Amino acid sequence: MTATELKTKTPDQLRDQLVALKKEAFNLRFQQATGQLENTARMRAVRRDVARIKTVLNQMAAQAAAN
Repeated sequence: MTATELKTKTPDQLRDQLVALKKEAFNLRFQQATGQLENTARMRAVRRDVARIKTVLNQMAAQAAAN
């Protein structure tokens, strides 16, 4: 997912997606702890997607506050 894709979504959609990614990150951590994780690169991708969504949400909030 790219930042440009995220900027076209509403804040509610972004929050829903953020919750889903946090659940996925939890499940990936659990899989890693039990030795069942096969794709370790997915953890990094999920973590970066979470950060990307938070950044876009903060930018939207700052823009709304400025107006």
